[in-house]
Amino acid sequence: MTESGPRTTRQRRAVEAALRRTADFVSAQDLHLTLREAGERVGLATVYRTLGLMAETGAVDMIRAEDGEARYRLCASEDHHHHLVCRECGRTVEVEEPDAERWAERMASAHGFTDVSHTLEIFGLCAECSTAS
Repeated sequence: MTESGPRTTRQRRAVEAALRRTADFVSAQDLHLTLREAGERVGLATVYRTLGLMAETGAVDMIRAEDGEARYRLCASEDHHHHLVCRECGRTVEVEEPDAERWAERMASAHGFTDVSHTLEIFGLCAECSTAS
């Protein structure tokens, strides 16, 4: 670690490069497999640690899929946002919704919570998967 943040290593650069080549959310295990198949020598623990650090700094979005597994993707937006996620194909759309922000603030305040953060993922079927079923 450096004063300005985590030390940039070959493994961290490899994880970030793999994420740049992946448009959809991906699990740590799937990302690790992709790295190994590309000949990168990166341990699974390093992938988890790197993704965790990137999520803390806001470099990646992390969503928890319906099965409870964490999935990661490089952020397309630096602003706070939410996600619509297709249960069938995994397509994800980033959305901003001021009403959701106001609702979260009201709920937190009503229950005495302060210094609140939140994430919101809405799962359903995208237009393509809806018409295919």
